[in-house]
Amino acid sequence: MKDNETIVEMITRFIDIFNGLEALGKTYKESKKVMKILRSLPSKWHTKVTVIQEVKDLTELPLEELIGSLMTYEINLAKKQQEGEDKKKKIIALKGTTKKEEEVEEEKQIPHHKKFQQNHEG
Repeated sequence: MKDNETIVEMITRFIDIFNGLEALGKTYKESKKVMKILRSLPSKWHTKVTVIQEVKDLTELPLEELIGSLMTYEINLAKKQQEGEDKKKKIIALKGTTKKEEEVEEEKQIPHHKKFQQNHEG
């Protein structure tokens, strides 16, 4: 799978390759296609690949079912990533302070006798 490539784009590319190979006389069983697709997924998909391998009989898993499962996972990954970005934006927004707030905070740090001296100096 290429960077920034969606599952649909990757599957379309794979199907084009498989069809081209079939035209040349090289055919693959559906289970081999499923395995090749699973092996081509990047590391962020490792959890999903492991679950599919453990839960499904890969010799019987239809390509369409695999594609549907991967598309659903991709949508969930995108939602989690967006939620993480939204959370970061909120945290950054909360860290901001105004100049007046900074001055008030600095005044709190100065001991009372120094405040008196500052206010009554010349």
